[in-house]
Amino acid sequence: MTQTLPRRRFLTITAAAAGLPLLGLPGAGLARETAHLHRWQGVAMGARAIVLLHHPDAGKAAELMKAVTDEVRRLEAVFTLFHDDSPLSRLNRDGVLTDPPADLVVLLSRGKSLAEITGGAFDMTVQPLWRLYADHFSWPRADPEGPSAEDIEKTRELVDYRAVQVEAGRIAFARPGMAVTLNGIAQGYITDKVADLLRRHGVTNVLVDIGEVRALGRDEDRRPWQVGIADPDAPDRPMDRVSLSDMALATSGGYGSPFEVSGRHHHLLDPKTGRSSNRYRSVSVIAPEATVADGLSTALSSMPLETFSSCLAATGAAKAMAVLPNGRTSWSEPT
Repeated sequence: MTQTLPRRRFLTITAAAAGLPLLGLPGAGLARETAHLHRWQGVAMGARAIVLLHHPDAGKAAELMKAVTDEVRRLEAVFTLFHDDSPLSRLNRDGVLTDPPADLVVLLSRGKSLAEITGGAFDMTVQPLWRLYADHFSWPRADPEGPSAEDIEKTRELVDYRAVQVEAGRIAFARPGMAVTLNGIAQGYITDKVADLLRRHGVTNVLVDIGEVRALGRDEDRRPWQVGIADPDAPDRPMDRVSLSDMALATSGGYGSPFEVSGRHHHLLDPKTGRSSNRYRSVSVIAPEATVADGLSTALSSMPLETFSSCLAATGAAKAMAVLPNGRTSWSEPT
């Protein structure tokens, strides 16, 4: 089974109880309607979401589906910036959040650890920069070169993961005007939580896609899952394929969320320069957890190739693939 997986917030789950066959996913050309294919479609993290669950027991499948969708909705309510009353939105508005949800504490703590490992290349406090670019390009006659150097430097003063205090009972910013986005890691975290939930319910062969991918067990032929890495020039088709079994894959590419039509200015903002990183067309990371793969693929997008191996080793990740500006690919392994 092969699926193309561009970096979109798109949720797909195909699961079966241990020893039962698994079906293909949309985009692979293998999904087919059967009495055992159960489907849910909606919105997760602000984008289209689909769940496909294959199970011979419709009642049990319905229970699993409800558990999955409840978990996605629960976590989305914590991490979203689309709702003013979410814990993350309240933290950004007030600069402090008391009695924060445990998942927010965990993910912010993991984000800070990843920031330390990557020398600040991963920084959750880039939200003010994102807002600067979004506001700039919302004007009909916006300068195509982006915000002014003065505005970028002024905004960069609000970007510093070290200025976020994270404790079990309180999260706070050290400076007014700071804000956090978890878009570079939350999809991976939710992917892991869903995969772990299904495994706790006895589902041992599963592929979970919530913008990032986590593979448990093997496919219907008892082989590792075959997952496609999207071509940056045509994200709906794969440029490479990898085998996954009890591993995760995440891909970050500026093509996924550009601010303007040229694509030069996009959501992968380098905290050190305040500008969109165009070192690579995309970066993909394979790791045991989707949280690590997601955050690390974001960080490596603004880091030199020679730093990849040490970051992989420090995070426990297995491999990384960068698509260079000329279209060639470069694989790295931990050292």
